[in-house]
Amino acid sequence: MIKTNRDKLVELSLVGVIHAPTLLGPYVITHEGVPKVMPSVGGIVYNLAIGDSCMHMAGDHIEPGVSLYAENKQESQALNTLACVGNVARVVSGDAKDAVGFVTGKHGGIEHVICYFEKEDLEKMVPGDKILIKSKGQGITLNDFADVHVQNLDPDLLEKLNIREDGDTLHVGVKAIVPAHLMGSGLGAASGYSGDYDIMTGDMQALKENGLEDLCFGDLVLLQDCDNTYGRQYLKGAATLGIVV
Repeated sequence: MIKTNRDKLVELSLVGVIHAPTLLGPYVITHEGVPKVMPSVGGIVYNLAIGDSCMHMAGDHIEPGVSLYAENKQESQALNTLACVGNVARVVSGDAKDAVGFVTGKHGGIEHVICYFEKEDLEKMVPGDKILIKSKGQGITLNDFADVHVQNLDPDLLEKLNIREDGDTLHVGVKAIVPAHLMGSGLGAASGYSGDYDIMTGDMQALKENGLEDLCFGDLVLLQDCDNTYGRQYLKGAATLGIVV
């Protein structure tokens, strides 16, 4: 098992509220220039979850499961920075009180933290319900790999990734490798500890050539020549592991 400083990590409470769906306007414009009306961010998504395709649906930036936000700006910053994928999330108000799920990702711009819950629990939830996240993960380091930076990952989930050590090399299984020229919105952000960035999907031939046409929510991918250590940038030879949200 890969050695970390997990015994030194702080476990901290975060609270988010289920955010109702939002739209900036009635239409979104496709990359072919066609206006369409379709669901987007926020709310409770009942029929998409981890493992489902994120490429074949009538929606834009759909957040599977439950979308959380905090209205206070500083609390929102804490929620979106300190929540880590794999953190335990528990409903603390409403008809689904005490239901347990976990964090699956973050979405910048709208500043959402996304959580998975069982379908029967989703049916009991409403926008406005509060969810408590037991944050743990930021500050984690790999004892024997000082040049590898870990962000946004619960230590329990890290141990489940079946990472194999081979001398000074780490081997991790991924669904696909994403070339840097396909990375879009989110590049240049000052921090990789919150938000996300997008894989551009306008060139279907490029998607097929790189095995990206069948990506699913929760897939682990490698972003080639992408550095997220101190913000999101292009860096030849760098590699970033990311989770599809």
